[in-house]
Amino acid sequence: MWKPDLQRYGCLNLLRSCFRLFRRGTKCFGHNGMKVFDSMKISELGEFGLIGRIARFLGSPPAGVVVGIGDDVAVLDTGGPSYLLATCDIQVEGVHFRRDAISPQQLGKKVAAINVSDIAAMGGVPRWALVSLVLPPDTDVTFVDGLYAGLEEQLRWAGASVVGGNCSRAAGEMVIDLCLLGTVDPKCMMLRKGAKEGDLIMVTGTLGDARAGLEIILRQVSRIREPVRGLLLERHLTPRPRLREGQFLGASGKVHAMADVSDGLMSDIGHICRAGGVGAEIWREKVPVGESCAVVARACGVEAISWALTGGEDYELLFTVDPKDAPWVEESVTRETGTPCTVVGRILPHGEGIRAVGADGRFVNHTTLAPGWDHFATPERSHES
Repeated sequence: MWKPDLQRYGCLNLLRSCFRLFRRGTKCFGHNGMKVFDSMKISELGEFGLIGRIARFLGSPPAGVVVGIGDDVAVLDTGGPSYLLATCDIQVEGVHFRRDAISPQQLGKKVAAINVSDIAAMGGVPRWALVSLVLPPDTDVTFVDGLYAGLEEQLRWAGASVVGGNCSRAAGEMVIDLCLLGTVDPKCMMLRKGAKEGDLIMVTGTLGDARAGLEIILRQVSRIREPVRGLLLERHLTPRPRLREGQFLGASGKVHAMADVSDGLMSDIGHICRAGGVGAEIWREKVPVGESCAVVARACGVEAISWALTGGEDYELLFTVDPKDAPWVEESVTRETGTPCTVVGRILPHGEGIRAVGADGRFVNHTTLAPGWDHFATPERSHES
């Protein structure tokens, strides 16, 4: 006589129950106690809350995963002398760029650059790229030609190349997604975690330029003369990742933690602090702001330092070092790469939180400043180009 598989049908009934609860907006708990369904919107959770939720849902990574969800790049041990690095970044029309404000070649260069920047922040070497295109059918083929010309130019500069990808039809806006693979010597690998209490916080280059370039486009600021206008638009539209600088810092043995400045200085030092279980203070007067950025900020009636602290998309490197090593790092990076480095703050005990401090010693907690970039929680101050 046929007998039902109680285990199988029990699972089906559980799934049906969860679906009914989901339809009613009621909470349902999975095997690890995490809420599988509830009525919370991702706009309430925010980008990084969503990433944390996904990480909890997936649980512990399998063997061979040295670093999984939570850093700029996944680090995989394939059994060879070097670790494999894997990162991906997506550019969505209307969120990250506008076709009327960026050329196809510029867009290709930017898509490649933001992925190369992630590899640079790990001290790694870019190798191979996979590109997924989601395009409206009426897209002109010359757009794709220009896009790949930009991708190829930027990746060739970084020592990498496109080796494959995928194409699909878009019902609306286009999407360009790039996955970049690289390698890193385990002795040179940099992570977000590792910052130590008392470390000095350093950045390469200047901050706020990319935000100034964005404001020129969004506000249609016309009274900014060359070469200021061209420099800032270039910093926003075609950033140059600090690849040599990241590799030098990784090999130096002096750096404790590192990330790139993609979401904004205050947000990205927050990533380093959460990963390392520490706090931080940023010295506002020490943050390097270029004169070109200051010119545009004055024209827009805002403080340039606010763009430097929270603007994002500068793709400079942010890292921590022992105070005794800071002078050597500052001098050596400039000598070897031509890029200046600046001390902008220090690492504090965890209980001190994260704050920006003025010359008078008064501080503003970072949570009260304008937020850095968050795809779901940030108001519509999008990074549109």
